[in-house]
Amino acid sequence: MRILQFLFLKMWQNRWFTLSTLLGLTVAASFAMSIPMYADGTLKRVVAKSLQEETEGLPAASLYMKYQSDGSADADWSGLGELDNWMRKVLPDRIGFPAQAYSSRISLPSSTIRSGGSAQAGRLVRMELATQSGVPDAVNLTDGKLPRDGIQDGAIEVLALHDTMERYDWRIGDTFTYDAKNEDGKTKRLTLRITGSYTLKNESDLNWAIDGKDKLADTLWVSPKTMSETLLGVDKLMPGDGGWYYAFDLQNIRIRDLAPLIGELGRLDITLHGMLAGTKVNLSFAAMLHEFQKQSLLLLAMLFALAAPVLAMVLYFITLNAQQALERQRSDIAVLHSRGASPRQITALYALESVLLGISALLLGMGLAWFMAKVIGSSSGFLSFVGRKSIPVGFTGTSLLFGAAATLLAVVASTAPVRKFAEASVVQHAQKRASSADKPFWQRLYIDAALALLSAAGWYMLQSGSLVSAGSGGDTTLQTVIFVLPALMIFAAGLLCLRLFPLLLRYWNRLMRSRMPVTLYVTLTQLSRSAASFYPLMILLILTIGLGVYNSSAARTMDLNASDRTQYEYGADVVLETAWEGVQDENDQNKIYYTEPSFGAFRNLQGVEAATRVWKANGKVEVSGKSAGSGQVVGIDNAAFAGTAWFRNDLYKMHPYYYLNALGTAEQAVLVSEAFAKKHSLKEGDPLTIQIGYDNTPVEFVVVGVVPYWPSLYEDEAPFFIGNLDYIYQQVEKTPYEVWLNMKEGAKLANVLDTLANRGIEVSSVRDARGELIDRRNHPAQGGLFGILSLGFLISLLVSLLGYLIFWFFALSRRAVQLGILRAMGLSRLQLTSMLLLEQLFTMGLSVAAGIGLGQLASRLFLPFLQDKSLENARQVPPFRIVFEAEDMLKLYAAVGFMLAAGACLLLWQLRSLRITQAVKLGEER
Repeated sequence: MRILQFLFLKMWQNRWFTLSTLLGLTVAASFAMSIPMYADGTLKRVVAKSLQEETEGLPAASLYMKYQSDGSADADWSGLGELDNWMRKVLPDRIGFPAQAYSSRISLPSSTIRSGGSAQAGRLVRMELATQSGVPDAVNLTDGKLPRDGIQDGAIEVLALHDTMERYDWRIGDTFTYDAKNEDGKTKRLTLRITGSYTLKNESDLNWAIDGKDKLADTLWVSPKTMSETLLGVDKLMPGDGGWYYAFDLQNIRIRDLAPLIGELGRLDITLHGMLAGTKVNLSFAAMLHEFQKQSLLLLAMLFALAAPVLAMVLYFITLNAQQALERQRSDIAVLHSRGASPRQITALYALESVLLGISALLLGMGLAWFMAKVIGSSSGFLSFVGRKSIPVGFTGTSLLFGAAATLLAVVASTAPVRKFAEASVVQHAQKRASSADKPFWQRLYIDAALALLSAAGWYMLQSGSLVSAGSGGDTTLQTVIFVLPALMIFAAGLLCLRLFPLLLRYWNRLMRSRMPVTLYVTLTQLSRSAASFYPLMILLILTIGLGVYNSSAARTMDLNASDRTQYEYGADVVLETAWEGVQDENDQNKIYYTEPSFGAFRNLQGVEAATRVWKANGKVEVSGKSAGSGQVVGIDNAAFAGTAWFRNDLYKMHPYYYLNALGTAEQAVLVSEAFAKKHSLKEGDPLTIQIGYDNTPVEFVVVGVVPYWPSLYEDEAPFFIGNLDYIYQQVEKTPYEVWLNMKEGAKLANVLDTLANRGIEVSSVRDARGELIDRRNHPAQGGLFGILSLGFLISLLVSLLGYLIFWFFALSRRAVQLGILRAMGLSRLQLTSMLLLEQLFTMGLSVAAGIGLGQLASRLFLPFLQDKSLENARQVPPFRIVFEAEDMLKLYAAVGFMLAAGACLLLWQLRSLRITQAVKLGEER
């Protein structure tokens, strides 16, 4: 108890360090917990989407098991009743999810029934005698009554479908004979009597999902008790088959449920065969669960790889904070050691403090983790959040496990430096204070150089393609590597920059020693002599800025290039195809004469900026009278095309409008793809002949421009030629064209389609590029990537700000004697303030400059590997480009400026509270 009192007293005396450590532990725990929470919520969304789709006309989570008798006399079907009971009572508990629907059917083999009446004596009908769930609950009794159990008046009472009764002109009370075999293989003749007829309440009811209405039309229904006790029990008749169908509700499935459920479904065949030979699973949703599990594991791996640098920064902050606190308490630890406390006891004391803080952080982090998971789910880009439908997140055992693991690592990180301090006595402590600072261990062991070589090796392996093997999950693995290796490179290069930092200061100091004012000279001298004490802060800032630059560039680059690919593929916001009326040629049934609908219907549409006609056809090309192969001919209206199509200006030597203007100079003008022009040495003014249309009509063109790209066209598929549509229509028969629409921001396509329908335009197909872009941005992996990058950057900024303030608070407190002496020697408060501000500017300025430079270098080195490796695995047309958004850089500068302003405020506050006489008289820094 006294130990706890001592701990709480010590924590209160160092409350700012305690609070900062608690905050770091809380951030580490909550960030680690939020990732599996987001992945779990994403799984629920994927499952919900999959359940809306149907597989073979059935719900996605459908399970159908069937027993099929082989008809032999040796068949053992004694366990059929036990199997049916297991299906109804045990199986749902083994699956562990509620059943949306259940149906079962047990039947005797179909047999020819003969009417007992003279009117129908000659008519033979094959029917099954069966009992099926859903009767009588899901049917309407149209005539008669329900069958009674057992044998009544020498006959078995049955129920028939109303349609069957009408088809065969049966009546209530009709009797039939039905032949069935018993277990000895002998035929037993049964007498059946129809007591009622029924219709289905809902033909789409899941009770009839497997054995639908067509099956019921050939079935005479008996009660379950009659089937189990009379026919199979007393009469020992041999069954034909049995079927059991379930549709399960997986809305609340979690990642932890996947493995046991997959295992249960995997063993279901073995379990059923062991209960009754001939029983097997005909339809299962195990493949869907395997896909869910694969997606979840890949998503988890990718998100944790993206979060690893941020978690490492948080752990580094905790370690840095612990070292600062221990430096402040070094005298206390030395006194404890000198008074008999062993290093193990001192370490245990601080470890207990860290454990208490860790438990508190884990409890506090649970609420913060929920908020972080929501933030990740609402991300639509780097530092861009939207109010989309919330992802259902909640706490799971997996999230708590990851949170506990992160907390344990953080506790170890905060406790690790204690041992070194615990082993020092008062004398050793004084000797340590008197000696000059040694080089950091990573400089002595050249760890920075080793890490730089490791990152260079990783880049080389990416360049050669040997780091990520092709196959399942290759794209996700590549994205993971491309976010881990740059963090390693920035860290290693940052350490190398810090190795050069004191050398540059000393060189500048020697060069400008006699030309510098006192404040600048003292600042540079201080920095060069105690550069090692600034390393922890500077590497924290370098990592924050460098990763911020890289992550923002990566997010923007991935998003913009994927958007460019989609918009280039479509060519415009919306691509429509309309239905044209056509008349078949009398002499050639393959030739059709089309009538062009009025294009005026596409003008003045609400929500449409512009519309244009785009006609596409294949043609045979001739250059100088020689065949040059085939290509794709595109006819456009150049003025309307300019206002409708999507262009990326950097793809062309000149603005794309220049090429469109060139088309308007002559009706025969044509734009030619660059590779085709180079292959056949074509230049502007050269003639060109293309055979177009059903009759291969030759059309003369004149080259007015050479273009490398054109919206919706790919030169690797075929050379392309862009001409004037009206001129082409003058030469060949009209055939249907596409209509491209440039939509206004936020305009609804449904309104456009309704307006066109009212104007008599029938649309046969619609492709909406905007919808595909929305689907891509809503993809769980894409949203998770942007969310982790954004949230990680915000966390790293918070950690850097706290680390910055704590560092300077500790540094100023530790240098109180030095500042007091300088003040006593005649330096004014303004000079002291200027000196310390210059220290902040030098350290932060160099860190920011190194961070920005290294972030941009990492972007240019590693981001090109993302091309052709997007989520859609599409070709990279138009060419890949790396993006640095000015808005993101402004956010970085604003964050750095805020840190600097906070540090300056702390500096002024510390200097105003400095008392020279006490600082000099005390003579002992604390």
